Amino acid sequence: MPRICQITGKKAGRGNSRSHSNIASKRKFNVNLQTKRLLNPATGQYLRLTLSTRAIKTLKKWGGAGKIYDLRKLILAK
Repeated sequence: MPRICQITGKKAGRGNSRSHSNIASKRKFNVNLQTKRLLNPATGQYLRLTLSTRAIKTLKKWGGAGKIYDLRKLILAK
């Protein structure tokens, strides 16, 4: 399974690791992904999703505000 958030599309970034002498070597910045089992408010069904922590925080905020959303529509189309 690719390390990509199913809602936001976040994936690993690339950059340089810098040593004390300022020599650059390539490195990867991974996304903090979590597997969550969430209740879809629109359908009442549970879905197992791989989400970034930012997406989890946003969904938690929406749920607290009473916002109705459909997880199936938020999942990135392939």
